[in-house]
Amino acid sequence: MNNNVIIDCQNVAKTYQDGSLKVDVLHNMNLQIQAGESVSIIGASGSGKSTLLHLLGGLDQATSGKILLMGQDLGQLSQAKLSALRNQNLGFVYQFHHLLAEFSALENVMMPLLIGKMPKAQAEQQATEMLAKVGLAQRIQHRPTELSGGERQRAAIARALVTRPKCLLADEPTGNLDRKNAMNILDMMLDLQRDLGTALVVVTHDDELAHKFNRVLTMQDGQLQAA
Repeated sequence: MNNNVIIDCQNVAKTYQDGSLKVDVLHNMNLQIQAGESVSIIGASGSGKSTLLHLLGGLDQATSGKILLMGQDLGQLSQAKLSALRNQNLGFVYQFHHLLAEFSALENVMMPLLIGKMPKAQAEQQATEMLAKVGLAQRIQHRPTELSGGERQRAAIARALVTRPKCLLADEPTGNLDRKNAMNILDMMLDLQRDLGTALVVVTHDDELAHKFNRVLTMQDGQLQAA
């Protein structure tokens, strides 16, 4: 395997069965995500962008074809091994921040490290450093309800990156934000991606944001094409 390839999709198809109706979402799709690159995926609503992201992250299984993460076939792993591989190598950011309301920003960001069995003191230090990188050094003890929308998304990005994943997958990460905040958050994500050497794959419906990435792909008729 090429060590620079983080994710490798080989002839991936995804079909959903709704009663007697079969819905083909992805067809015979091939995609490689290289270490350190940034890729945006654009396309109409319902074109399969989010489905693809869920498959790349091992959150759903392909109907046929293979998805390799760090050379391991996601379809062949037990749930425990899949979870461990994801925790070590992937970060996720969604349109909604999914922070836990009863915990501070610091506690939220520490969580993936603690799940990965890192000692608490080390997890706290690493989470504090990552929160500083996203501009929240003064807000680490605040709970999500005490943070603005942009700050909550920054905390979610810090949580996704705190494990130093090989690849960050983001589904409409600026979809809930106003234009200025969206641009700021995206620029920050690209800066962090370059700084950490993490690959970044973002699904967005926003053409202007999409074209800030190394590679822009369009999802159409269940296939990816260069935009």
